[in-house]
Amino acid sequence: MSPRRRRLQTENRYLTDVIELPPADEFNKTLITNVHPPDWVNPQPAPRYNLVVIGAGTAGLVSAIGAAGLGAKVALIERHLMGGDCLNVGCVPSKALIRSSRVAAQIRRAEEFGIRASGEAVVDFAAVMQRMRRLRASISPHDSAARFRDNGVDVFLGQGTFTGSNSIAVAGQTLNFKRAVIATGARAAAPPIPGLEDLDYLTNESLFSLTELPRRLAVIGAGPIGCEMAQAFANFGSRVTLLETAPHILIREDADAAAIVQQALLNDGVELKLNASVDAVRASNGEKIVAFHVAGEPQQVAVDAILVSVGRKPNVEDLGLETVGVKFDQKSGVGVDEKLRTSNPNIFAAGDICFPYKFTHTADAMARIVLQNALFPFGRAKTSALTIPWCTYTTPEIAHVGLYDHQARERGIEIETFTQELSAVDRAILDGETDGFVKIHVRRGTDKIVGATIVASHAGDMISQITTAMTGNIGLAKIAKTIHPYPTQAEAIKRLGDAYNRTRLTPRVKWLFEKWMAWTR
Repeated sequence: MSPRRRRLQTENRYLTDVIELPPADEFNKTLITNVHPPDWVNPQPAPRYNLVVIGAGTAGLVSAIGAAGLGAKVALIERHLMGGDCLNVGCVPSKALIRSSRVAAQIRRAEEFGIRASGEAVVDFAAVMQRMRRLRASISPHDSAARFRDNGVDVFLGQGTFTGSNSIAVAGQTLNFKRAVIATGARAAAPPIPGLEDLDYLTNESLFSLTELPRRLAVIGAGPIGCEMAQAFANFGSRVTLLETAPHILIREDADAAAIVQQALLNDGVELKLNASVDAVRASNGEKIVAFHVAGEPQQVAVDAILVSVGRKPNVEDLGLETVGVKFDQKSGVGVDEKLRTSNPNIFAAGDICFPYKFTHTADAMARIVLQNALFPFGRAKTSALTIPWCTYTTPEIAHVGLYDHQARERGIEIETFTQELSAVDRAILDGETDGFVKIHVRRGTDKIVGATIVASHAGDMISQITTAMTGNIGLAKIAKTIHPYPTQAEAIKRLGDAYNRTRLTPRVKWLFEKWMAWTR
């Protein structure tokens, strides 16, 4: 079940929504106490705020606390759980589950490393989920209402709605502002599959409230979340069927990289149904039936639970955007320029509500752009200057930054591609993690990096070296000069610097070098 909300109202004031987050154990109670306190009383509004932020996900939190740290008078509005998706139903709980699932997978591989474990590895799914809830609760003080209040932010719990170009109503009060930021994020989207709305299906917003492992699980959509959770639940012991309309998983990623992860999912027991179109779902005798067809052939699978993972939908409802002339779209969200200004010059937007790259780290970076442009008269920060990496946390991970090769071709950029297979990297061999590679694209004739993809067990950590190089305009030649500790898998990146340097050894340079060697003998 997803978190439920009930609105209470007294004679002269509104109370915040009451959050019910199953299961109602000590950890979820702690979480709610921190990020949506049931006894919270909204403060009396200041006469005017320098900045009012609607939405307390990553973009909103960074905008609010950053502005307050600069000395601005700031208000932060949240109608649900502070911390947004990342803390509550996204990065934090999903990575806790993935970590547990990797332990289960590693135990099953123990004999490959000369370790004999007595008996089968038994997954206690209830304990796995309890661990996740405990860790999530332990992290939640960082995003808590009390922390932001103590850092000078006026925190208002309730629905924020624009009533004018310089005013917002929340819980029966009016906040006047000079600038505002829309950071209301996005939510799980559901495809128009006949019968789906009649079933109790899962999304990332309800998945983490499970206490029992589904014996059979269907996952609709093989994007990052779908692949991560399909692999994790297969490692927990579910019989997982992953359905995808495209010819392979992770369709937006480098095809070679996606192929490696696809094989990893198969090795972990995930049943893939590619080029599959879901026709309908229905309940029958306590089961959920997913009917689909592949290449015109009708098929169906009976499962105990369905996870829908087909994308995100922006939270643009109930904000009064029409009232203040903020242009928006139900699919793409709020329209912004490169400085994150909306069509109303007093109102900015940041995060999933307005940007195609829906990542926590991107929301953080966008909030910093908003702070420069909304609070300072000559702010010039632009989203076009961002170098954005991302990672899918399957095993192995896929991390990427910059352009893919097809994007470079589409933009008329001639590139050279250097690839280092992990099967030739000593540390990967010793770790038993040879399925992967580092692939770097440079502008032809130079060592300037325009894009990179890494497939490795810790690709998300490794990609930052390349992102730093791109941000600092450091090319492959300087990476080759950088000493890397041996043995590490990141040594693969240095090897690509060496590979680039070898291309500079043209026949003429080689001839001159040989002549010099002969003359100095």
